[in-house]
Amino acid sequence: MKLTTRGHYSVKALLDLSLQPEFGPTSVKAIADRQDLPAPYLEKLLMEMRRAGLVKSLRGATGGYQLARHPAQISLGQILEAVGETIDPFPRTSPGSEQAEDWVTDRLWHQLHQKLKESLYTISLEDLYFDARSWQASQGEETNFVV
Repeated sequence: MKLTTRGHYSVKALLDLSLQPEFGPTSVKAIADRQDLPAPYLEKLLMEMRRAGLVKSLRGATGGYQLARHPAQISLGQILEAVGETIDPFPRTSPGSEQAEDWVTDRLWHQLHQKLKESLYTISLEDLYFDARSWQASQGEETNFVV
């Protein structure tokens, strides 16, 4: 699995949204400024995550994006999947039956991939939120942070 800027920025944006009071709406510009992300690119990612049902958008002067569900109901795997990140490590091939070493290593990579996938869908945005808050507290910081 390779995490690109698409996945990294998407996780940062949703973690930023999870920090908003009452999970209220936030403008793309505000998220981009806080997280030092390019706003046009972030807007495209947020639209993809809106189509996946992770965020919703509100129009108007006090509008913007907000989480569509509670952070505990949004997994890291869902975020990455929403923006087209691939979770598969490499194309599956079937080793020949005469190659025991290939079969064993193929099984090993398959098992590791399954564990990684399980982890990505087990770790919630809420888990990341509490990790970020714990780190902040250890640093003596208040409420704002850059992921």
